[in-house]
Formats: sequence, C-alpha cells, structure tokens
Amino acid sequence: MNLIPYLLDIVKYIFAGMAIVGAAFYMVKPYLERDEKIQLLEFKKALTNQTLPLRLQAYERLVLFIERVNPANMLIRLNGPAYSAHELYSLVVEEIRNEYQHNITQQIYVSPRAWSVIKRVKEDTLGIINNAVKSLPENANGLELSKFILSSLSQLEDNPYEIGAGLLRKDLEDLF
Repeated sequence: MNLIPYLLDIVKYIFAGMAIVGAAFYMVKPYLERDEKIQLLEFKKALTNQTLPLRLQAYERLVLFIERVNPANMLIRLNGPAYSAHELYSLVVEEIRNEYQHNITQQIYVSPRAWSVIKRVKEDTLGIINNAVKSLPENANGLELSKFILSSLSQLEDNPYEIGAGLLRKDLEDLF
C-alpha cells in the first residue's frame, strides 16, 4: 500500500479548507469590526448618560463649596462677634477643612483643572484668614477679625470666589 497519494490528498484538502476559512474570515472581518465599534459607541453613550448627572452634581457641589468658604458668607454663618479672634480663627479653619473633606470625592467627576481651582480657593482662603489673624493683636475679638478679613477681601483687585465659580462654569460649558 502506497500512503503517499493519500497523504497528498489530505494535504490538498487541508490547504483548500484553510484557504476557504481565510477568505471567509477576511470577508466577515469588516462586519465584525463595525459591530465592535457600534457596541463601543453604545457603551460610551450609556456611560455618558449615567455619569453626566453625577458630573453636573459635582460641579454644583463645588460651586456651593466656593460660596460656603467665601469669608463674606462664612463669617455671617458662624456669627463671629461672640468669639475671640483665635476662637473664630479656629472655627473658620475647621469649617474650611470640613467643607473641603466633605467634597473631596467630587474630584472624580470633574476635570483636573476644576479640581485645581477648588484647591486654590481653599488655599487662598486659608492664606487670607492666616494673614488676618497674624495682623491683629492677641486680645482681638471675633468682630475685629471679621472686619479685617472682609477689609482684606475688599482690597483685592479681583474676587477669587467669583473667579473660581466662573472657571467652574467655563469648565462645565466645555462638557457640552
């Protein structure tokens, strides 16, 4: 028995089968790639629909953060005249840090630029408060500290809180 003709027939059939599978693959490949792109676009659309409300809420909370740490609003809320300057200073610093910690997770939903605005507002506010308390005598009361802080803010050429909120609005507009 001669096996060589049988082996050649098997090789011919294997080669022909591979050629047919290869041709079919190249004919079907564009359709598979198109379906994959469509599925990816649908996934991105669904993801956007789910995350957009969270992103909008994050920007809302960060604008609220800016308003809450604005000394003009915070000093009214804390009612400073009943405290000494150092007591009010401690309350204000604690309030700023608490607000920041409360909103720290929002950085997941906003751009790095927006989050850097928030960090800058926090640091600038702490700087204003620190400079004010250092400028007053040891026995100053909370009302004097409040007046000094508000006076310092009024002397600034640009309101950092309005600029911060404006930058957040601009960043939000870039989403759309």
